[in-house]
Amino acid sequence: MSVQLILREDVEGLGRIGDEVHVSAGYARNFLLPRKLAEPITKGALRRIEAKKLLMQKQHEERINVAKAMADKIAKTTLVIPMAAGENDKLYGSVGPSQIAEALLAHGIEIERNIIVLDEPIRELGSSEVEIKLHSEVKAIAKVKIVRADDKTAAKAEPPKA
Repeated sequence: MSVQLILREDVEGLGRIGDEVHVSAGYARNFLLPRKLAEPITKGALRRIEAKKLLMQKQHEERINVAKAMADKIAKTTLVIPMAAGENDKLYGSVGPSQIAEALLAHGIEIERNIIVLDEPIRELGSSEVEIKLHSEVKAIAKVKIVRADDKTAAKAEPPKA
């Protein structure tokens, strides 16, 4: 069964603000409607969306600008995460989105851990790049450096470059 909705926000892979879309009833009921990303198409909804479309687009662009500013700040920061490691530079644990989010918070960048795209946890010492999805149109790359917990460079993280 298909439901016709009008989008209140951009939804990746579906459409942009004001687009009329056909989606499954479950997707509408469980995802789009509770998050207020869309609403059922009615004459009143169409009038409201048309009236608010310009305002909504402006707010959307502001969110993109904020996300881009945050992406620039993340790109200029190198996260140093101290971890206990064995002889072959293999970690005794692993570094996942939670540890990366905590390291970003230490640099004054507060993000949710669920927007950190990590195919699998980091399990060895060294540097790697981690993608952070700040907005449907804005992605940041965080430089993450995993060092031994007893390493002197682990004691202080590198400050962001100006």
